[in-house]
Amino acid sequence: MKKWLNNMNIKDKMDLLNITDVSTPRQTKNGTVVWQLPIKNNWPGNQANASFIEVASFSTGYVRNQNSGYSNYQLNKRCDSKPEYYNINPPCKEPLYRKFTTRSCVLIPDELDRLEYLIAYCLKNYYIKHANQVAEGSYVSKWEHDYEMNKNHEQDCGHYDRIRDLENKLDTIQRIADHG
Repeated sequence: MKKWLNNMNIKDKMDLLNITDVSTPRQTKNGTVVWQLPIKNNWPGNQANASFIEVASFSTGYVRNQNSGYSNYQLNKRCDSKPEYYNINPPCKEPLYRKFTTRSCVLIPDELDRLEYLIAYCLKNYYIKHANQVAEGSYVSKWEHDYEMNKNHEQDCGHYDRIRDLENKLDTIQRIADHG
């Protein structure tokens, strides 16, 4: 049973971001949740065969990108270990030490915390950074978007003017409430 299914906060965020659970029964049995985002990978030269981005949460505490590179890679935050010192000159009387540190992933042991982290990571790194892409994976430039908006505005039946009037009235009421 997936814990997150009972957590309305995570379900609401998934629905809002149009994220779908594509976990296989075996992955579910192993405590893995795989999500598919509504954003396609946009690797140069691969637009025709682009697949939707998939990310996963593992019961071991890792979160990974499943298909946006040559191999799956960790999305967990990184931390440096405490430095260790090794004598690299053992046979001599005067020791010579070398400092050694490693970088490792910060594991997230709780499933709900992993899923919250994964949602925040995807929002920042996929949704915001890929804001000019639509679900089909095509890029929409700002000038093209503005052109389409202006074209639609010319075919408008007065809706935009009515919205603008209501926004102005709302601003006036707000100013009066703030100063009155």
